[in-house]
Amino acid sequence: MGWLAWERFRCNIHCDEDPKNCISERLFMEMADRLAQDGWRDLGYVYLNIDDCWIGGRDDKGRLVPDSKRFPRGIAFLADYAHSLGLKLGIYEDMGNMTCMGFPGTTLDTVELDAQTFAGWKVDMLKMDGCFSTSEERAQGYPKMSAALNATGRPIAFSCSWPAYEGGLPPKVNYTLLANICNLWRNYDDIQDSWNSVLSILDWFVKHQDILQPLAGPGHWNDPDMLLIGNFGLSFEESRSQMALWTMLAAPLFMSTDLRTITPQNMDILQNPLMIKINQDPLGIQGRRIYEDEYQIEVYKRPLTNEASALVFFSRRTDMPYHFHTSLAKLNFPRAKVYDAQNIFSGEIISGLWSENNFTVVINPSGVVMWYLNPVKNMDISETMYQL
Repeated sequence: MGWLAWERFRCNIHCDEDPKNCISERLFMEMADRLAQDGWRDLGYVYLNIDDCWIGGRDDKGRLVPDSKRFPRGIAFLADYAHSLGLKLGIYEDMGNMTCMGFPGTTLDTVELDAQTFAGWKVDMLKMDGCFSTSEERAQGYPKMSAALNATGRPIAFSCSWPAYEGGLPPKVNYTLLANICNLWRNYDDIQDSWNSVLSILDWFVKHQDILQPLAGPGHWNDPDMLLIGNFGLSFEESRSQMALWTMLAAPLFMSTDLRTITPQNMDILQNPLMIKINQDPLGIQGRRIYEDEYQIEVYKRPLTNEASALVFFSRRTDMPYHFHTSLAKLNFPRAKVYDAQNIFSGEIISGLWSENNFTVVINPSGVVMWYLNPVKNMDISETMYQL
């Protein structure tokens, strides 16, 4: 969990005309302050991640150096600043001749040197992209970088974009190998600030969930890309839906928004403590879509610790709120079991919900209703119709 610069600030290097929003030491220090002071860090958002466009070149010894004007005190200074606030610093490079935006990349010849450089700066995560490289170079380079990071002796989480450049699926992508060398990996396209982009990523993950769902687990995660909440492209309902659906996918939660100006409404979505608890569940099991119908209603389920589970009722409709009638038994929950169901957003609790009890959820267009289901014992069955 953490914050990432790319989606909101992209490759804005124009500090003379836009000093508050360019990729610079100032931007990352101000975001670090917000992470530490506004409750993010204490909820688990601890990574402060630099993306593309920080590199100034290589020095006379071949070592990467940051842009001296935009990062005058260097990356080690930023790492120390982040660490002083209880945060971790992430950085970006590319397994190729150049990064995606044309800055110096990491070649097979510079892997060890670059890993040592990052460790020397006390970096805590490396996101490695794959622009301007061949399949053969990526097949050699990503395992080589993993080994080089481990050889430094510094714990550095490794985020790999390798699968996204190979179509995201076996046999081109060897997920057994990936789980051994990477902590998280991008499977599919870059997210853009639009609801259509969110849906396209969700659709791809659902289409291939039989392959992808078993791959995720503690220490090795599928990554559907950043959270857009707080930017420009999503409505309130769509923002809640992305947060809920990414939580069901056991996605790494990396916000990419301006934490200096984010609204209280969007903060409430991103800082929902029960949502975060579900996302960070120790079992690390990725959820699945378990139901869809002709009315554009879908249901997702994620198993959690202590036989609990999370359910998301999702509407792709665009007309008006939809009344969805079902029961847990109809959603293939065990019969003669009883649960307490807590609404993630409202906090409302339904006590003593038997699997056979019919209930109704009212789902807004492009919206979700999300429940945390906790099994309970020794309840008397009733024939109550519930409505949320």
